[in-house]
Amino acid sequence: MNMFEGFFTSLTTSALLQIALIIVVASVLAYFLKLLKQPLIAAYIIVGILLGPLYLGLLRDSELIRALSEIGIAFLLFIVGLEINIKRLKDIGKVSIIAGLVQICLIFLIGFYVVKFLGFSLTSAIYIGLILAFSSTLVVVKLLYDQKQINTLNGTISLGILLLQDIVVIIVLSLISQIGNSFLQIGIALINVAILIGISFLFAKFILPHVFRYAAESEELLFLVGLATCFVYMFLAMILKLSITIGAFLAGISIAPLPYHRELEGRIKPLRDFFILMFFVFLGMEVIWPIKLSYLQILMVLVLITLIVKPLILTILIMLFGYEKRVSFLASVDLAQISEFSLIIAAQGLIFGHISKDIFSLVVLLAIITMVITTYIINYHSKIYEKFSPLLGLLSKLEFKKQRFAYYARKKKKIVLFGCHRMGSIFLDKIKKYSKNFIVVDHNPHIIKMLMKEKIPCLYGDIHNKEVLDALDLENVKLIISTIPDDEGNAFMIEYAKAINPKITIMVTSEHIGRALELYEYGADYVILPHLLGGEYVANLITELIEGRRKVSTLKKHHLNHLRKLKIFGL
Repeated sequence: MNMFEGFFTSLTTSALLQIALIIVVASVLAYFLKLLKQPLIAAYIIVGILLGPLYLGLLRDSELIRALSEIGIAFLLFIVGLEINIKRLKDIGKVSIIAGLVQICLIFLIGFYVVKFLGFSLTSAIYIGLILAFSSTLVVVKLLYDQKQINTLNGTISLGILLLQDIVVIIVLSLISQIGNSFLQIGIALINVAILIGISFLFAKFILPHVFRYAAESEELLFLVGLATCFVYMFLAMILKLSITIGAFLAGISIAPLPYHRELEGRIKPLRDFFILMFFVFLGMEVIWPIKLSYLQILMVLVLITLIVKPLILTILIMLFGYEKRVSFLASVDLAQISEFSLIIAAQGLIFGHISKDIFSLVVLLAIITMVITTYIINYHSKIYEKFSPLLGLLSKLEFKKQRFAYYARKKKKIVLFGCHRMGSIFLDKIKKYSKNFIVVDHNPHIIKMLMKEKIPCLYGDIHNKEVLDALDLENVKLIISTIPDDEGNAFMIEYAKAINPKITIMVTSEHIGRALELYEYGADYVILPHLLGGEYVANLITELIEGRRKVSTLKKHHLNHLRKLKIFGL
């Protein structure tokens, strides 16, 4: 045992070996959590708890890890800034701005007064109110991409609210160090923020475009200039006695309008991921266990506010803007967790001595619990909606004015096309030539708006949604074509439609031969495998070219004419 302890004592004397230990253990834990489809943030926090002073005590250089974690926060906000193009803010709409702001205020007030009622200090209540108010951009965006929900109407609303929250949280972080200070000091801090914003505007307009235009000629130089810009802004923030995170965020916003920001973002993300790992490990190191029994009771109250009260408020607010209950519900439950920025707020509060380690530990546990539960909520939110649909019917009376995401012609529809992006657009082009009794169903609001403009019969909806399928009057439909490669959704639609109309012909799309065979068992009349059909078609063309039955020039001319005439929706 002495040899074992001696080995680890010598191991942890080296900062390099401590970092190596963090990476190895984090990789193992992250691997298993990935298998369980859990957010990797939880793995990083657990590494800090296990290797920190609470258990094994192998991470002894906490100042080093803390310094690395602060850089991690700065890089995170730099990337967030890169992804925010101010010109696009108008696209998120009134619902995201107003509903987002009202939700932040209401959840802050609820959290503040609940915690104050439970005996916490004024400062602690302010922090917990702020911590509850924000949702996780990292977790939600990742899960929406995985579920192919990023371009849906509920996904668009969720992202709009998250974008607004990211902007608000930056303002909060700029003021958080002033808690407990006089109004004069707070005023000075706000003036300094305004000065930094002014400098950022001048840099972005007159200096950065010229610097990056030359730097973009070399990928390596572009990366270095991007990092240098971030650190210059951080240095300016320090001079003005502001948090370096504010400087990093403004650096990102200054670069975002430039055409090189995507390339820079891709190169900096791996670096950001390393420092973010250190940030969450640092959070884990600061956790105290066991937490007081009274704090665990408070934890349960905060979990309920996050998982139930926050989505309920958002559902009502979104419905008030005229969105139907399913869209409102899904957009709201996506945001039923606290944010990585909530952890940053808590970490700043701990550093400034505004909150205790007990409260900090409480927040970390709240983050882990709500982020893990959200993973399951988003993965199964269609099924969860079915359970709550009757209750939501009572709330649907709150709609002031329904948002129109449909265009109907009077004739009954004989053909239904699910999905009108890429392959769906090609099918629509053919269907229009042979029939007028058709309707397009898509869950991308941008595509629906384009179809409405063209006066093409259309309906916003999801293939999983019984209400959408019922609205299609399936008893009179002869043909359903689904270009959506969602095997689970297609299986559900096949069973539901065949139960109503056994004579209906259904063609669906899949990306896997094995799943295609399963869809045939569910009752599909034909399963489209795009890669297989495309490969066979091109193989036939190659055969004709080799045998001299076609010329490349003729083939190219015909293909170009076809592409120029074809209208692809959603591009």
